[in-house]
Amino acid sequence: MNGIGGRTIAEAQENMTYLEFMVWMKFRQKRGSLHLGMRVEIALAQFQTFFFNWKFGKDVPKLYQQDFAPHMDPRIESLEEAIAKWA
Repeated sequence: MNGIGGRTIAEAQENMTYLEFMVWMKFRQKRGSLHLGMRVEIALAQFQTFFFNWKFGKDVPKLYQQDFAPHMDPRIESLEEAIAKWA
């Protein structure tokens, strides 16, 4: 957790309350990882997705951020998207 609460899990458990932990979890869900490398990767993936879909969007299938960021969680395709792809 990037030194939040301590350098080890044991230190974090000693220094951080459960309420503080829940606040950090909500922050991470809303804002993403605290890891600088992951934040850069996500920002580049957003740019690449925008650029590719803008430049080639009409000729090729739509791409998503997960296509350009190998460390992101895989995107789950909706039923409507799958049906449209199969048609």
